[in-house]
Amino acid sequence: MNTILHNAVAQAEISSLGAELISFKRKDNGTEYMWSGDAAYWTGRSPVLFPIIGAARNGAIQVDGQAYSIGNHGFARRSEFTLVESDDIHAVFRLTQDDKTLAAYPYKFSLYLTYTLTGSTLEIAYRVENPDNQEIHFQLGTHPAFNCPPDGQGSFSDYVLEFGEAEPLERLFLTDAGLIIAGKSEPLLGDTDTLPLNHEMFYAGALVFRNVRSRRIILKSAQSERSVSVSFEGFPDLGIWQPKDAPFVCIEPWHGVADGEDFAGELHDKEGIITLAPGASHAARLTVSFN
Repeated sequence: MNTILHNAVAQAEISSLGAELISFKRKDNGTEYMWSGDAAYWTGRSPVLFPIIGAARNGAIQVDGQAYSIGNHGFARRSEFTLVESDDIHAVFRLTQDDKTLAAYPYKFSLYLTYTLTGSTLEIAYRVENPDNQEIHFQLGTHPAFNCPPDGQGSFSDYVLEFGEAEPLERLFLTDAGLIIAGKSEPLLGDTDTLPLNHEMFYAGALVFRNVRSRRIILKSAQSERSVSVSFEGFPDLGIWQPKDAPFVCIEPWHGVADGEDFAGELHDKEGIITLAPGASHAARLTVSFN
């Protein structure tokens, strides 16, 4: 089931499967900013990553000495959420544990995504609650894919990512299995705020960064009036990705990263893990605006 939010300026469409944003477009000319999900490149559009980000070593997490098989980026993106409430500009989706999630992740939880549309801005608020009688551990991430160019005019290499602050970014690399390669990194920006885009920079896989300074990234081109601004709170890490030569780019604020290729710890030992005491909650936010 899909839920549509709309106002005089914009329309957003969210699927109950994964509580995934599948469309965000301006009304005056119909420009679509979200990737279509064409299987020729990638069927995703804007999945939520929970309770892990990226790959777990050997395809499993360890909790109290027991292994639990889990897919890349966790199970939330392939789970049916409940629509808790909605109106024209607001919708709340909830996912809680069931037998299927407990087989992959042995904790009770409530994951909420709240969408709010204001003018040309869509805010997505993430909240994880712990209803369990023990601490729970998880990572949380975003994965929105934006058409590039957003209006289909010009080329991908016309575009840049403009960061809110100068960024001495150090790129981490992934194995074919999606694990972080130990000891391999390279500087990507010389403490500047602008990253020019080209397809070739993704041929070695996703760009992965820990502890970015910026809290806003703008996808823009000097050749176009169309731009997309992505702001975020509660996500210290970042992935940037596209499949080979795809006409879109993913700007992915994360809290946590994939396992290292030599990782041998438990879930609570993972990079960027969030720990919640019983009854506690964790909040984060992603805001997308178009021009």
